[in-house]
Amino acid sequence: MRRSNTQSLSEIIKEYVKATHIERKLKEVDVVESWENLLGKTIAHYTRNIYIRNKVLYVEISSSVVKNELFMMREEIKRKINEKEGEEIIRTIIFK
Repeated sequence: MRRSNTQSLSEIIKEYVKATHIERKLKEVDVVESWENLLGKTIAHYTRNIYIRNKVLYVEISSSVVKNELFMMREEIKRKINEKEGEEIIRTIIFK
C-alpha cells in the first residue's frame, strides 16, 4: 500500500535547504566555484584566492595588469554574478 504523502528526494532537499537557511551560503559557494566559467581560464590562472564575506567578494590576483583590468570591469562582473544567482549575492568586489 502506497502512502499519499510521498515526496521526491529533490523536494525534500529543497525543503531542508529552506528550513536551515543555507540557501544563501550555497549560492556563495556556487559563485566561487563558477569564477573560471564566468571570467575564463586566463583570469582564473591569475586568481590566487577568492571568497565572500558580508556580500563582499574578495579576489586575490597575482598580476597587477590583470587586477587593473578587472577593477575596470568590476561593476559588470558584479552584475553578471547577481544576475546568474537571481538575487544580490555580491554588493561590491575588492581586488587584492
